[in-house]
Amino acid sequence: MEASRRQVALLAAVLVVLAIVVSWQSTRQELTPAEYSAAMSRSARAAADVLGTPAAAPARPRAAAPEQIPAVDLASLERAQPEPSDTGRDPFRFEAAPAPAPKGGLAGPGVVAPTPPQPAAPLEPPGPPPIPLKFIGIARQGQGRLLAVLRDERGIYYGAEGDVVEGRYRILRVSVELVEMAYLDGRGRTSIPLSGGRP
Repeated sequence: MEASRRQVALLAAVLVVLAIVVSWQSTRQELTPAEYSAAMSRSARAAADVLGTPAAAPARPRAAAPEQIPAVDLASLERAQPEPSDTGRDPFRFEAAPAPAPKGGLAGPGVVAPTPPQPAAPLEPPGPPPIPLKFIGIARQGQGRLLAVLRDERGIYYGAEGDVVEGRYRILRVSVELVEMAYLDGRGRTSIPLSGGRP
């Protein structure tokens, strides 16, 4: 019995709050935050009266913004800042900086004069990329010529010694164990062992 009374009281409180919200929605104009807070406090008090529980304390109003903003010292922005100095340290090298040479240009006793940097050796031009063909088998022509069976991702190719494969490579030698090939200009000479069809 007591539980049903509490349920009825709770339902009545919800209905009161709903009625207040609906009436406020139907008649409201643009409310200020203070008016909105007061309306919510009234609805909370009405619900608390129905339930017989104390109403929650009203929310504290926000602190007012400071009326005066401190001035910015623009003169400090125009002052010259010190220029960064070059210390000669390389942050990408993990070694101690060399000791500075003594003034006067002559090295004293126990001081080794720095050697001038050696000119870098000229870089050799990179060679051609490796030949991507695989040697997968041997075939014989009528007179006994050995044909190398080669393959790559695009297909299978046949060729004997001296033949051009794919318009880019020349077969130099064919044996039952390996095939020697190079680019047409002779560069990139390589020996490709028999792989038996393995990748």
